[in-house]
Amino acid sequence: YDIKNLQGRSIRLDILAVDTNNRTYNIEIQRSDRGAGAKRARYNSSLIDANITEAGDKYDALTETYVIFITENDVLKAGLPIYHIDRIIQETGEPFGDEAHIIYVNSQIKNETELGKLMHDFSCTDPKDMYYKILADRVRYFKEDEEGVLTMCREMENMRKESSHERAVEIAKRMLASGKLTLQDIADFSGLTIDEIKILSTQKSA
Repeated sequence: YDIKNLQGRSIRLDILAVDTNNRTYNIEIQRSDRGAGAKRARYNSSLIDANITEAGDKYDALTETYVIFITENDVLKAGLPIYHIDRIIQETGEPFGDEAHIIYVNSQIKNETELGKLMHDFSCTDPKDMYYKILADRVRYFKEDEEGVLTMCREMENMRKESSHERAVEIAKRMLASGKLTLQDIADFSGLTIDEIKILSTQKSA
């Protein structure tokens, strides 16, 4: 899910969900420690706030939000399976109550707790070895059911094309920055359309 800040910089969220109580969740799967830093969590939280309200809404319209990082490594390095980050009033130790929450889940810990079993299933590829039926059924669908396998193949192909397009955009941006090639040359070399190159050129000028 792509959202933008006021300056037009976009960020891609792995998952953006809203529950029946109108609480908003951003869940990020991070293998790289660098992608799960404190400033990234703060940025995601701020963009969600900016995008879940409409012009004229009162501040009380802000709903409770959760930014959840499921990390391959123990990013916060305290040896805990889960970390809850909330603002507090330092002088009193009381919660600030802004209902903006950040959670880090350390997937390294796969013990016999409910969370540990969930992290086991999260990295498990064989549905027969999973604890949670809902996850096992979903994995089995995508790996063994004909329709599910076709769906997964289509999604993988879409991801491949999307990744290739993103690389082409980055290459085109570097070519534009050099100022040595015509827009048509850049389109020919990058594989993008001339209209896409014109848009990138306009964004560069802005």
